[in-house]
Amino acid sequence: MTYIVGVTGGIGSGKTTVANVFAEQGITVVDADVIAREVVAVGEPVLDAIGAYFGPEVIAEDGSLNRAELRQRIFASSAHRHWLEALLHPLIRERMIKDCQLAPSAYCLLVVPLLVENKLTELCDRVLVIDVEPELQIARTTARDKTSEEQVKAIMDSQASREDRLAAADDIIDNNSQDINQAKAAILQLHKQYLALAKA
Repeated sequence: MTYIVGVTGGIGSGKTTVANVFAEQGITVVDADVIAREVVAVGEPVLDAIGAYFGPEVIAEDGSLNRAELRQRIFASSAHRHWLEALLHPLIRERMIKDCQLAPSAYCLLVVPLLVENKLTELCDRVLVIDVEPELQIARTTARDKTSEEQVKAIMDSQASREDRLAAADDIIDNNSQDINQAKAAILQLHKQYLALAKA
């Protein structure tokens, strides 16, 4: 059995940046967002189901998913969001478990934005939370995704609270600094710790 470290944090917390540092140490990273994109790729049956449910507007001209349109739909209606989650979450979960078990490294990272909300902590031997101030989450995400502050706040409201995430954490990385090198020492320390835990 692969030793699994779950990594989570709110939107704009820097999960990918942190995971990349672990990847540089040779650790396999299984990213739920990447898998979520793969299961709705062109040619996947799930994409047809989404198009049938939401209508042709959610399919772009090249046949791929129009994410911006879909995002607007699901944040406007909790019924739509629940339908989509019921369709996608079991598929994503299955793929995540499989990819973790196939990981060749000493342990693997399972990066899941909604790890706490979707009760996926049970898949993990340890939980690492990337923590940042809410104001910084908003600033980083609006700059990165070119979205409005309102939309970012709506996403944050749909995620676990900062307190709930921290309560689920075995380890915490403070990522409030703009300099990844500040977090890097903490990441490398955790890497050593996880190697020891995986071996034990």
